[in-house]
Amino acid sequence: MSARKTPAPQRIEQLKKLIQQHDYDYYVLDRPSIGDFEYDQLFAELQRLEAENPKLLTPDSPTQRVGGQALDEFEKVPHRRPMLSLANSYSVDEIRAFDERVRKFLERDAEVTYFCELKFDGLALELIYEDGALTGGLTRGDGTTGENVLSNVRTMRSVPLQLKGAKAPPLLEVRGEALMFKKDFARLNERQQEAGELTFATPRNAAAGAIRQLDPRVSARRPLRLFAYAPGETRGVKVNSQAEWLEYLREQGLPVLESAPWKKIKAQLAKGYKDGMPLAALCEGAEEAVEYYDAIMKVRHELPFDIDGVVIKINSFGLQDTLGTVARSPRWATAAKFPPEQSTTVIEDIIVQVGRTGALTPVAVMTPVRVGGVTVVNATLHNQSEIERKDIRIGDTVIVQRAGDVIPEVVSVVIEKRPSRTKKFHLPENCPVCGHKAVLPEGEVVTRCVNPLCPAILNESLKHFAGRRAMNIENLGDKIIEQMTKAELIRGFSDLYKLTVKDVLSLERQGEKSAQNIIDSIEHSRKVSLARFIYALGIRFVGEQTGKSLASHYKTLDAFLSTSEEALLEVPDIGPKVAASIVAQLKNREFLNEVKKLIKNGVDIEEIKPRKGSEHQPLKGVSIVITGTLPKPRDEIKDMILAMGGKTPGSVSKATNYVLAGDEAGSKLDKAQELGVQVLDWPAFEKLIQEP
Repeated sequence: MSARKTPAPQRIEQLKKLIQQHDYDYYVLDRPSIGDFEYDQLFAELQRLEAENPKLLTPDSPTQRVGGQALDEFEKVPHRRPMLSLANSYSVDEIRAFDERVRKFLERDAEVTYFCELKFDGLALELIYEDGALTGGLTRGDGTTGENVLSNVRTMRSVPLQLKGAKAPPLLEVRGEALMFKKDFARLNERQQEAGELTFATPRNAAAGAIRQLDPRVSARRPLRLFAYAPGETRGVKVNSQAEWLEYLREQGLPVLESAPWKKIKAQLAKGYKDGMPLAALCEGAEEAVEYYDAIMKVRHELPFDIDGVVIKINSFGLQDTLGTVARSPRWATAAKFPPEQSTTVIEDIIVQVGRTGALTPVAVMTPVRVGGVTVVNATLHNQSEIERKDIRIGDTVIVQRAGDVIPEVVSVVIEKRPSRTKKFHLPENCPVCGHKAVLPEGEVVTRCVNPLCPAILNESLKHFAGRRAMNIENLGDKIIEQMTKAELIRGFSDLYKLTVKDVLSLERQGEKSAQNIIDSIEHSRKVSLARFIYALGIRFVGEQTGKSLASHYKTLDAFLSTSEEALLEVPDIGPKVAASIVAQLKNREFLNEVKKLIKNGVDIEEIKPRKGSEHQPLKGVSIVITGTLPKPRDEIKDMILAMGGKTPGSVSKATNYVLAGDEAGSKLDKAQELGVQVLDWPAFEKLIQEP
């Protein structure tokens, strides 16, 4: 008598759970529990049953990881919480300095508990789970808006399509890093070579390229993995520290680094890396964090994946909120990067490039060399002073490194290998592009072309203006911009918004469809935020974050254009040098006319509207100093006070009206009591700011 056959619905559920567990064992734990053949048999059985019972096919089935059609483009999606960038440090002294800043801000002498983990060399991602199901996958983008790459994230077998926890939270956003293991990368390049296709330079390049494939079937063929490490927005999740957070993610089936107190893994790590050993550590104070940094640096090349440093963060989420952020970086974390790796090569030539600010930058053209896993051909020589300081000449053998493992630079010359009869290099007296006299402004080290009509300045300015973080004109590539300026179709930013399909078709190798795509991209860029617009204008020293600060302060374009140097110095993060540069540009009649033409030609700037209820300003002229741990992050409280007309100085004085004190308040509270300044707890503060 044959055994009773399991009904299809039950068997499908059994197979889904089995395959998901085997995926977890293999891709997360790196400990496969069955062989490839047995796994393939289970997968084939599930595919057959789902084909026979299409109504039982669900989005969380393992068979759906590789499904989906190719996309035309990625959708832009805002992050619920910004994905911040970490400030970098490059030595143990800088780690200690970070610790001193943290303890000074927290007003405590006792050691702080840090959670130390690896700084993966991959691509940052945000996974979004709603009621336990994977519903979103975003790239970092500009930190506030990312690209929805869910179709590609679903192909990563280390990422669960459904959380494993007994009770799924309503919302769980998880930040992590997509990367490729070294062994998987080697196999991928072998397959690329066998297929006669280009190989990849680094695992990071291969991973980043896979995530940004419009066709998820291509992504599925890349052996991507993910490590989760940071929270985004969450609902229904109660954890109080980074260590608890990772344990919670582990329970939900997400891949995380194993962690343990540093004292427990110190001796183990000193013997070298072994599979499965903890690589994240709870460290008591700066010295243990330094020991962790040194130990990981020694084993970095033994790890199964690439890293470029370690991340040191406050373990307590409460203290993280107290510390808050500065600019785009949290005060409670630092990326301690490893010293860059170096190689030796020969300078074959030195060329001069002209940037959008007219800067003449000497660039070394070198015999190709591998540095830190990447082939390097060019390296910036920065300026004439730097060339003279290092005495760099054509034909020299030089030591090259990737600064921060990213930007190639020449460290020094190997003098004993210098050929005879070499000549010192000098920047040309005239711009190599337009022939205009180049100048070295007093007090500066960068020689510049000051001809506003220089084609190089125009080209580079337009490339910046059209860039992804500026006006984001997606189909307007560098080569097309150069074609347009050469053909004199555009002589300034505003000319972009007068272009027609016919104009673009007049360029070489431009078809009807590509021409239309360019015009469509320009049309889509017409509506832009004030912050992006200010950044796009390319004012010297005004970067992306400064553009945001200016937009937040001035709210409207007219207010910004009519500002003064004195007023600019009141804007957070704006110093005298930046203020002077901005005012000089705002006094330039050609610049102002170009801005007016942009508006006239249809650029629609989204100005910042006053917050609802901003007329209610109960704190107008009131000075409030904040100290201790409070129910909301410190930066958010500061924004509330500023929006209601108040001020938030960093120290207590006789001019202080109130001190808002939370738990573990330090010396500021003592100072307030000494000076007789009124102290508010959180309920008293809420009462102070309530509507009349």
